[in-house]
Amino acid sequence: MTSASSIQQLEQQRLLLQLEYNIEKEAFRQQTEQMGVARNVKRGDAWWPVKASKTYYNSLNQLAIEVNRTADQDIEHNFEFGKPVLFFTSGSRESRNSSGSRDSRNSKDSREASISYFRLTGTVSYVDGDRMVITVPDGTPLVDLQSAENLGVQLSFDETSYRLMMGALDRVIKGKGRLGYLRDLFYSKQKPETFVFPDMHFPYLNATQEDAVNLVLRAKDVAIVHGPPGTGKTTTLVEAIRETLMRENQVLVCAQSNMAVDWISEKLVDRGINVLRIGNPTRVNDKMLSFTYERRFEGHPDYPQLWALRKAIRELRAHRPRRISDGYHQKLESLKSRATELEIRINHELFGEARVIASTLVGSANRLLDGQKFGTLFIDEAAQALEAACWIPMRRVSRVIFAGDHCQLPPTVKSIAALKAGLGKTLMERIVEMHPEVVTLLKIQYRMNDEIMRFSSNYFYHGEVESAPEVRFRSILDMDIPMTWIDTSEFKKLLEDKEKLEGEQGKVEEDRRALFQEEFVGESFGRVNKAEAELTLMALQNYFNKIGKQRLLDERIDVGIISPYRAQVQLLRRMLMKWEFFKPFRRQISVNTVDGFQGQERDVIVISMVRSNDEGQIGFLRDLRRMNVAITRARMKLIILGNRETMTRHPFYRQLWQYIENLRD
Repeated sequence: MTSASSIQQLEQQRLLLQLEYNIEKEAFRQQTEQMGVARNVKRGDAWWPVKASKTYYNSLNQLAIEVNRTADQDIEHNFEFGKPVLFFTSGSRESRNSSGSRDSRNSKDSREASISYFRLTGTVSYVDGDRMVITVPDGTPLVDLQSAENLGVQLSFDETSYRLMMGALDRVIKGKGRLGYLRDLFYSKQKPETFVFPDMHFPYLNATQEDAVNLVLRAKDVAIVHGPPGTGKTTTLVEAIRETLMRENQVLVCAQSNMAVDWISEKLVDRGINVLRIGNPTRVNDKMLSFTYERRFEGHPDYPQLWALRKAIRELRAHRPRRISDGYHQKLESLKSRATELEIRINHELFGEARVIASTLVGSANRLLDGQKFGTLFIDEAAQALEAACWIPMRRVSRVIFAGDHCQLPPTVKSIAALKAGLGKTLMERIVEMHPEVVTLLKIQYRMNDEIMRFSSNYFYHGEVESAPEVRFRSILDMDIPMTWIDTSEFKKLLEDKEKLEGEQGKVEEDRRALFQEEFVGESFGRVNKAEAELTLMALQNYFNKIGKQRLLDERIDVGIISPYRAQVQLLRRMLMKWEFFKPFRRQISVNTVDGFQGQERDVIVISMVRSNDEGQIGFLRDLRRMNVAITRARMKLIILGNRETMTRHPFYRQLWQYIENLRD
């Protein structure tokens, strides 16, 4: 493939990204204008009401305001570092107009709740439980925020990420030198270059992990570590980074999500590697914060002097005389010059001693990295990142190592047209197709009972993944069947037969027809199946009774309840909180979407499929990569609840049902 054709394909990517941008921006506009506050809160996209408390300048000289969520604290939210947010007040029209907020929207009725937005965009600095720190522009009316009644915070449309991705595509389209070389290589059958040296041996890695590290070390241009569930991808990647650091002074490590960056950073720190994390972690604790740039910056011996200079600059500006003299200008410029010099010196020391710079893909565009060059870029969870996002850090490097699994969660694409036209195809997938010689598959898994793993291995990985001997037969109960499918259509039939009998006697309950039927609960929010949710918890209670309360507590057996639909997740969480039986075990049970369980594992996994209809419609459950993630979270027991008649019209679920049935024979 010529340079011209690779540029043509990248220009197509840019058009698709622009389409996705337009769709998402319009969806956000409609959501903001039409969706009520309560719905946004339920979706996890808003906190309301909140209390704005203290304000201060953080160590990066950004104005910050702290807000605390005062209601709906059990709802899992989508706020995390770097996301843009809007402040609003919500109340009747009369109270809105006197609140000091901006951009009022007329409601149909003065009694109807309406939303008014402040004309400013903040950025999440970090979130810890029900407390969030938001950086805001200088000049923000802090008193208005602190005194506003019914104040709320909601996620804003993320212009910055799109701007950076489009900028990265523009740069690579015009790219010369190393960037242009990598572009043409990834879009052609041209053979990637490699170094030649004998295999190195690592006694604590298995044979396929060892092969992967050797492939990474030999790669001059690109290598891919393909890690199916439980195969020790992170362990392998950490070892590859350690060995690379024997040859290079510093590497750049990126991932699509903050959570993935946190995970790899923590593992590197545990191996004694000096990591500098650009951006704040999703889990706010001392260990995670200790390797962040912000904490290191304010911990530097010269920081108090810098803080004093910045304070003097702010005070000088605050008391600026009406007639500005040359002396005022000279004093201000002198202070600014000393502060800049000190900041450069601190940064030089922090970046000089770090061996790994870690950030999200978008975060790699941070001004702190301006002018920085690296030999190697490692991208973890690369199969979850849009191609455009991967190009953001690539301008800084000579070679790139991808790690991930394109048979698990894909990138999120909201435009169906853009998805069908190829926007969802990742750079990692493209290279797997074009250059299979740079891919190494990790083949030994250490998580699951062999019978749980076997279906995934056969369906997604050509049967190549095997179980390590120590986990092959792991189970909680003797003679237990590791996978169970509870067919809700059988319960539905029993209820319908009972309905016919009772109908003759005039005793039909009106809502019985709806039992075990999915319900639609609003645009972009999802579906619920109330009877299935109840049966899900009954099935878990039944399994807990078989194990025994004391053993559950003593061995801290942990459980994940998964549903593909957020509405079902929230219903299950509410039910779990009220279910008396589970009170002693609540700390051991987590409920979340498939995406929320990415990268995690539990002793027991229970999946509520939700879909139950006469047409056999299963919506986005047709994305089988999502189900691959769901069924491979379980170490010892997997319980699926779903309507067999609805689900098994799709060949994947028919095979899964048959596989589980065969385990019982």
